[in-house]
Amino acid sequence: MFNKILIANRGEIACRVIKTARKMGIKTVAIYSDADRNALHVEMADEAVHIGPSPANQSYIVIDKVMEAIRKTGAEAVHPGYGFLSENSKFAEALAAAGVAFVGPPVGAIEKMGDKITSKKIAQEAGVSTVPGYMGLIADGDEAVKISGEIGYPVMIKASAGGGGKGMRIAWKEDEVREGFQSSKNEAASSFGDDRIFIEKFVTQPRHIEIQVLADAHGNCIYLGERECSIQRRNQKVIEEAPSPFLDPATRKAMGEQACALAQAVGYTSAGTVEFIVDGDRKFYFLEMNTRLQVEHPVTELITGVDLVEQMIRVANGEPLSITQEDVKLNGWAMESRLYAEDPYRNFLPSIGRLTRYRPPAELAVEGAKVRNDTGVFEGGEISMYYDPMIAKLCTWAPDRGQAIEAMRNALDAFEVEGIGHNLPFLSAVMDHPKFVSGNITTAFIAEEYPEGFQGVALSDDALRRIAAACVAMNRVAEIRRARVSGTLDNHERKVGDNWNVTLQGQSYDVAIAADQKGANVTFADQETFRVAGDWTPGDQLATMDVSGTLLVLKVGKISGGFRIRSRGADLKVHVRSPRQAELARLMPEKLPPDTSKLLLCPMPGLIVSVNVEIGDEVQEGQALCTVEAMKMENILRAERRGTVSKVNAAAGDSLAVDDVIMEFE
Repeated sequence: MFNKILIANRGEIACRVIKTARKMGIKTVAIYSDADRNALHVEMADEAVHIGPSPANQSYIVIDKVMEAIRKTGAEAVHPGYGFLSENSKFAEALAAAGVAFVGPPVGAIEKMGDKITSKKIAQEAGVSTVPGYMGLIADGDEAVKISGEIGYPVMIKASAGGGGKGMRIAWKEDEVREGFQSSKNEAASSFGDDRIFIEKFVTQPRHIEIQVLADAHGNCIYLGERECSIQRRNQKVIEEAPSPFLDPATRKAMGEQACALAQAVGYTSAGTVEFIVDGDRKFYFLEMNTRLQVEHPVTELITGVDLVEQMIRVANGEPLSITQEDVKLNGWAMESRLYAEDPYRNFLPSIGRLTRYRPPAELAVEGAKVRNDTGVFEGGEISMYYDPMIAKLCTWAPDRGQAIEAMRNALDAFEVEGIGHNLPFLSAVMDHPKFVSGNITTAFIAEEYPEGFQGVALSDDALRRIAAACVAMNRVAEIRRARVSGTLDNHERKVGDNWNVTLQGQSYDVAIAADQKGANVTFADQETFRVAGDWTPGDQLATMDVSGTLLVLKVGKISGGFRIRSRGADLKVHVRSPRQAELARLMPEKLPPDTSKLLLCPMPGLIVSVNVEIGDEVQEGQALCTVEAMKMENILRAERRGTVSKVNAAAGDSLAVDDVIMEFE
């Protein structure tokens, strides 16, 4: 077995590989850029080597720099993680020339399967069902339009060397093809150093289901079930689960056998993933093969008990697989939620900054429940603009899908993140969405269910009453604390009242509280009563409250006259007032937000790639105004209505912060 492995990656996947290597008694080497000098993976590894400036194209994807780090440390093998150099055949060749093992597939398999155009041709030759499309190279936008017309709209424009949703666009008409073709080429060149593009038919009402394969150099290949990855935004997976709630055993077997046949056709070894698009009749079509470990691999590990990173290392060491297809059993259900540094209330735009608070739920593995959190950040750490915005992958396991969802709900509620925008509220909202709960989902789920973007969650009256009851009980504890601090409780100069008014989400409730040593009864005006118990104390930012048998996990912040409560995707200002205070509050005028209707504000920290208009130009609704790049993704900002440009404050190459004014209109 190897004595030392270098991990040619960063963030949570580097930390993930280090954990398994440590378990196997293998020493690890981390590499890091300027931005990652104090990163978690650097701290966890046995050794660390600095490889250059912050941008990935000057550090993590510079093969010579990684090879020099290998030479310096004497690493015998390299695990590439995913992204960066994980599917770069030149890197695998360089390792082979240096006598260093690549914890991944052979160069030939990377070249054949890592290139989406070539892999589709091979899949067709192997008899694998494929989506109609054009596999050749496309010269320019005009040719892209011609090909798209022949295939039939809608079409998917994809980067040949792409992954992670980068370099991908859906086009429904000609002008979208032209625009999407150029943006896809730009993103592909920036992210992968390869701007080749291909086009295929976009299947409507699709599910994205992928098969995990594992192969060795001794002719063995098995599949470890499937993962449902249909909850996507801009072709970026957000929530994954295993198994799929849609597949039946016969379809699973057919997909698995095709995936293995394809892998063996190219002499594949190591872990790999064959992605399929599945329609409503369970007809499946090959999309691509990822010749690496997938981001969502933990859900497969949770339902099979197989450590995929360990298997990859053993295969790279020349060992045969220790398990056969008959040994693979799917046990229970697993969910994965990707926690991103992006603001769901601002159309999921990237967010950067310092994690002033980062408290994941406790990991556990007990009978009937598991919580796992793969992460590469820590409280006080910085979320950089240079890399992917993923903060963590929160996973839960339970005996069935319903219990796995409930476990995820509670884990999300208990996950504390402050200092940056993040998508925890959206993840919670999905877990409670009836369509998701039923399993009736497609890759269009987010676009269809949140067509105007995510605006938060409106809780039911029952949920609001339970939160109101919990807040009244918490307020009583806070009032007692304040009275004791002021020294007025003991001499009865100040009495904590029993009658309160609670306002939240536009609702107002008059309640009375009667407390005892074990909790409190909170009674509403219509005589509905809730029994509240919990151990919250003032200053705690997480409250676990039992409200008439229902467990509430609340994130708690202090505001004037009450609490900021976040629960199940809702972000609430909860005011708890005495009857007199409530009467006066109703007389207060509402503060209106400033008028920004004539301004184009930068929605995220990023770099201006291009400005498409000049002072005096008249723009139409939907017209592209400028392009902003952040976290390796290009975002086109469009006019919301007709107007005339009166001022342009930014130019290509400028770095802007959130809400910087890019341009103004008359």
